[in-house]
Amino acid sequence: MKIKILTVCMTFLISSSAFAETEFTKLAQTGFQFLSVISDARGAAMAGAMTTLPYGSGSLFFNPAGMAQMQGAVDVMASKNTWIADINHTTMSIAFNPANNKYGVFGFSAQSVNYGDMQGTMVWGHEPGWIETHTISPSALAIGAGYAVSLSDRFSVGAQAKYAVQQLGKGVVEVNPPDFGVDDSLAVQKFSTSAIAFDFGTLFNTGFKGITFGMNVRNFSNEIAFINENFQLPLTFTMGLSMDFIDLVPNFADAHSLMLSVDAVHPRSYPEYINLGMEYKLLDMLYLRYGFLHNRDERNSSFGFGVSRFGLGVDYAYIPFGILDEVQMITVRFTY
Repeated sequence: MKIKILTVCMTFLISSSAFAETEFTKLAQTGFQFLSVISDARGAAMAGAMTTLPYGSGSLFFNPAGMAQMQGAVDVMASKNTWIADINHTTMSIAFNPANNKYGVFGFSAQSVNYGDMQGTMVWGHEPGWIETHTISPSALAIGAGYAVSLSDRFSVGAQAKYAVQQLGKGVVEVNPPDFGVDDSLAVQKFSTSAIAFDFGTLFNTGFKGITFGMNVRNFSNEIAFINENFQLPLTFTMGLSMDFIDLVPNFADAHSLMLSVDAVHPRSYPEYINLGMEYKLLDMLYLRYGFLHNRDERNSSFGFGVSRFGLGVDYAYIPFGILDEVQMITVRFTY
């Protein structure tokens, strides 16, 4: 059994190395990219390598199957993300474990995006050829409901259905055909579109030195229409592997933990890439984290820390973002 497990681990690492040879280039056009942004501070600090790490209600943003490992009766999380270009992401999640995993775990998630205010313009027949119209305030929102259950003491599955909508403000457009027989008739039109998407995940603990495998599919949806164009959501397939290296040291794991997590990611819009995360835990109270993002254009490392006590936890993440400056996130968690 141990030989089989090590063989699978080697196969995963070899596959990950093959992914590493691909150059980072744009492959396809997808919409609703806010669904791909990690706003949770713990996940961001570990480069998003969270497929195999159970995380209470926060698992709905990574792998819903991890929610089945929830220990408490209620888990609540809220995150604030100061993203690039003054874009603000806010996420919330809550999970209920009504009968100590007997009937599974139910969860709900929400993600809100504020893109800030922009000055609207329209073409006009004079110099300089345009005029200002009104202030545009684009926004996005996604709400989801998920369920996860342990089919055995080592294997769990989970899924989430979510409704996402993106509001791109208003615009002045030409009415066709013109109203009232007047040429160049204009009207104000709202620009928005919505979609229903699904996430699926599995999680398997081998029982050998804490090695865990996981798979996850996110943002599975039909093609979406917006005015005269069609586009896909950012469909992503992920395979993950994790292990607590402290388990290899006898009589040392009670007070310490050193988790290594690796995700091999296959997105729709870009070539495959690797996420690598590390988390050191001391006395179930202090957490130090590092993440490495392979095959990215403006970022390659992430950092963070967290503190947790009496069911209440606070996490922080910092990501250098090259010419786009930096990104900071904070998450508050409560488990009862």
